[in-house]
Amino acid sequence: MPKQTFFNLPDHKRKTLLEAAEKEFARVPLSQASIANIIKSAEIPRGSFYQYFENKEDLYYFLLSEETKERKNNFISLLKKHNGDIIEATIEMYYDFLVQMPDEEEHKFLKNAMLNVTHKVENTFTDVFDTAHGAEHLNEMKELVNKDRLNIKEDKDLFHIMQIITAVAFRNFVEKFSKELSDEEAIENFNIEMNLLKHGLYKRE
Repeated sequence: MPKQTFFNLPDHKRKTLLEAAEKEFARVPLSQASIANIIKSAEIPRGSFYQYFENKEDLYYFLLSEETKERKNNFISLLKKHNGDIIEATIEMYYDFLVQMPDEEEHKFLKNAMLNVTHKVENTFTDVFDTAHGAEHLNEMKELVNKDRLNIKEDKDLFHIMQIITAVAFRNFVEKFSKELSDEEAIENFNIEMNLLKHGLYKRE
């Protein structure tokens, strides 16, 4: 997490620094990224950088979290739209993630993240039921999910279902970039796998 001094910056200075970071992380993976390039682009001294962040990893994971936060927040509205159907909501969230990337820098940044996956990168993307927004946010999501459609015995099983669904979604993101699939190909593959989850892998006896 950034230090409080970062949040104390005026909005335009925070934005300039994050844009400089996204540009560098879009150019190369985290391991090859240069703080020197970031501070040069943001026009800040190196000492100021360390007043805001511990290191480049701290900045990288904050930026990655910010990139995914809006789409995670949108999951609540998608659950409402699809009457609590957790899979249909996830399908639309996946589609929005692919199709509504606002610019080329963000696309390259996320592509680099997917092609250089770590456990922490995966967690940033897949932890839709995280606690970052507080218990109220989490409970709202749980209440919106239509549990009557799910093969679960108790509420805690919902967490495991969400883990399965988001793991499949994340693997599809990685495959989309690693195999250079078109958006249409990636969405088609994802729909197939989501429908298999929705209707079951085994034939009903």
